[in-house]
Amino acid sequence: MQFKLVPAAPDDLEYVETVQRAVPLVPGSEDDCCARIMRRTEIAPRDEARTWLTFLRALELAEEGPSGFTRTRRDPDPEHLRTAFRDRLYGVDRILEILAEADEPLSSEAVYDRFKDDVPTYEQYRWSERLEAVWSERLDRLLEWAALLDLAERVDDGYQPA
Repeated sequence: MQFKLVPAAPDDLEYVETVQRAVPLVPGSEDDCCARIMRRTEIAPRDEARTWLTFLRALELAEEGPSGFTRTRRDPDPEHLRTAFRDRLYGVDRILEILAEADEPLSSEAVYDRFKDDVPTYEQYRWSERLEAVWSERLDRLLEWAALLDLAERVDDGYQPA
């Protein structure tokens, strides 16, 4: 399973642990978990807390079970985060491939232009007129995370492979 929701990248990876610790060890509903994330971090509004909860699931730092959401006992070490990010978030491998194929650093707009044919058809119908805005923001966030995880490097106004 691959996830699509991606929060804005924080300044450092320590923040990932902060958000992970806001998810309870005892199962809770999505509403309870989002409220707890918002209380224990600077994350708001609720939609952003939900995005973080989904992202933590993608990184295998939280999970959804029959009784609700819980935090895993896995530490967010950088190597695991890189692997989970590549394997469990939609589009990451393609974005890194686009960067590797380029002869120069690419802006996020240039990455989107090369990626847009990879947007799933159902997403094209879902977002129709807002498709470019939604997916441009999603790719911007993926690129920010790739840089934070040392999978890409931010250069001037663009990105290149790390």
